Amino acid sequence: MIRTSRRRGVTLLAATASAALAVTGLTVSTAQADDVDQVKNGTFDNGTTDPWWWTSNVPATVVDGQMCADVPAGTVNPWDAIIGQNDIPLISGESYQFSFTASASITKSINANVQLADPPFTAEISQPTLLSPTPQTFTYTFTSATDTNRGQVSFQIGGATEPWTFCVDNVSLLGGVEPPVYVPDTGPRVRVNQVGYLPGGPKNATVVTDATEPLPWTLQDARGRVVASGWSTPRGVDEASGQNVHTIDFSWYHKSGTGFTLTADGETSFPFDISRDVYRQLPSDALQFFYIQRSGIAIDGALVGEQYARPAGHLGVPPNQGDTDVPCQPGVCDYRLDVRGGWYDAGDHGKYVVNGGIATAQLLSIVEQHMLTKDGKLRVPEGRNGVPDVLDEARWELEFLLRMQVPAGQPLAGMAHHKIHDQNWTGLPLQPQDDPQPRELHPPSTAATLNLAAVAAQGARLYKRYDRAFANRLLAAARTAWDAAKAHPAIFASDADGNGGGAYGDSNVDDEFYWAAAELYLTTGEWKYLHEVVTSPVHTADVFPAGGFGWQSVGALGRLDLATVPSRLPHQVRKQVRQSVVEAADAFLAIERSQAYGLPLPGAGSYYVWGSNSNILNNMAVLATAYELTHQKRYRDGALQGLDYIFGRNALNHSYVTGYGEKSSQNQHSRIYAHELDPNLPNPPVGSISGGANAALQDPFVQRLLPGCVAQFCYVDDIQSYSTNEVAINWNSALAWMAAFAANQH
Repeated sequence: MIRTSRRRGVTLLAATASAALAVTGLTVSTAQADDVDQVKNGTFDNGTTDPWWWTSNVPATVVDGQMCADVPAGTVNPWDAIIGQNDIPLISGESYQFSFTASASITKSINANVQLADPPFTAEISQPTLLSPTPQTFTYTFTSATDTNRGQVSFQIGGATEPWTFCVDNVSLLGGVEPPVYVPDTGPRVRVNQVGYLPGGPKNATVVTDATEPLPWTLQDARGRVVASGWSTPRGVDEASGQNVHTIDFSWYHKSGTGFTLTADGETSFPFDISRDVYRQLPSDALQFFYIQRSGIAIDGALVGEQYARPAGHLGVPPNQGDTDVPCQPGVCDYRLDVRGGWYDAGDHGKYVVNGGIATAQLLSIVEQHMLTKDGKLRVPEGRNGVPDVLDEARWELEFLLRMQVPAGQPLAGMAHHKIHDQNWTGLPLQPQDDPQPRELHPPSTAATLNLAAVAAQGARLYKRYDRAFANRLLAAARTAWDAAKAHPAIFASDADGNGGGAYGDSNVDDEFYWAAAELYLTTGEWKYLHEVVTSPVHTADVFPAGGFGWQSVGALGRLDLATVPSRLPHQVRKQVRQSVVEAADAFLAIERSQAYGLPLPGAGSYYVWGSNSNILNNMAVLATAYELTHQKRYRDGALQGLDYIFGRNALNHSYVTGYGEKSSQNQHSRIYAHELDPNLPNPPVGSISGGANAALQDPFVQRLLPGCVAQFCYVDDIQSYSTNEVAINWNSALAWMAAFAANQH
């Protein structure tokens, strides 16, 4: 999900509320006595502000020995109001300590920057800093990557919805400070699934150790009694973590209980349960994420907790400009559309058809595979309406996707607009109802159109039982979209269209054509769609790569449905399709066996990409589907074992799902769930999954924090790391699918 809240090359290393505290494992050194302060008049003892400057909307004065400015309401971005000092010399490779004491008349987050004073305004450090009425001292360190005499120290204080007063004192930039070294807190060296294991399921753990010979291990119950024991299996150095590890298999232990621990090499694991109900609550929690991400509806705190209650966003209530009457980008179209509803895609307020497509398809498949079909069991306002709750949730997105279709009579009629989002990027935090940015429709694309065709066709066969009129509407839209895509097979979203929202570029749509044709055939049984399926180059291609499938590679969605949805598919075609699923599952089992942490993903860093957790979950779904096709227990166990990685059996000893496990993600990148920046806001809801380890380090925070990290260590639970720690609908849909499968196993 390529989304950043800032348009300048910013980063940070450490933040403290006093000069020498450590945050998230970072240690901050103190400056040497002979360091030169590069900031002039940082204490304002002479009663003047010279040589400080400010934007015209925040004139500053000295008040009681500190510099203060009244900040007006109505600005959008932090950099819409700035106080700064130029001509700061910086030396490449030199370490610096940036510190200041600041307060605000209200609780408010600002950006504290050291950067170039001229375009492209590249930042050495840009630290979101939460201020309160009580003055606090903040200290950050960094190593300059630039030689310049035109550096700048600045405070970006815009983006307020109400007026406030900013005050700062004791500003300094000292050279010669060693940068902090980040050491993640990985807890005990025995790594387990911190949620637990099914009594009849696989039970595996990983031990980080220097030992090269087998180690004795013991399993203790909640009272500390040894209930099982054995010897570990040395695995050598694990490629994905760089650690020397052993594995432990205690799958033969079937008794239930809570508070079990595993001990080996003098270390004891986090506690875990062994229970038939270990995943019972997970589907509900993974799916509640979608309700709270809804656009265009007030979120009911009685359903999901009052901390998540909020007014409807993007319905045109000021300061919102709303989604009910949205124009296109200049030059794209001369009409306006009502595109209210749907889900906010990820950490921003954008809504994207290609990501909504795969997320909706996975929710629909939960029902189609008969894994979660009850009404009144989930936290949705439509509960107890005679329709499965998952279909109620999916319909909220489907209605939005239908609204994104180009109306009849317009150029490219029947195509789907690729996305709708803010004209410009907004900062963190920002609640949907407070977003003041204009909204824009972006050009239609073939990929978006085929996503609409696929999920509308799939939805048509599922809603037919509950709402025939809606099902007919979906099928008509799917047919229209298919025909439009066939007429315009190469209209691609631009990778350069990334201001205000993610680009979601995709220039290969063979897989989208295959997926849409498969869904239309399964719904209609019509030969023309079957012909498109079997003549597609994707039909005989490998749609299950080792690295997993996602929104850019949706051929797998078509293949899985062709393998499992009842149809009149010719016998030989069905046999080939199902065999391809089983062969892929065999390959994933082999990968699992090769990985000391037991996950279906190869160990090379190139496989740990943006959203790696969703790719891993999607590989598990292939294993689970192979189990449904063959009823061979090894596929079920392979799928379940993959969940161990998600819930803590990994190099960081970290559960990636909020509220699950002893140590779980709490500070995912999101404008809505921004407790880390504003204590008045909540953390993400229980059941929200982080994107996961990303060895490419695609945001400034981890680029500075984790240089040279080995794959599984390329993650940090901080709101600023959007490339490792964002939330997204297609990641939670993958979790929800696997959660529904796991909850049905015993």
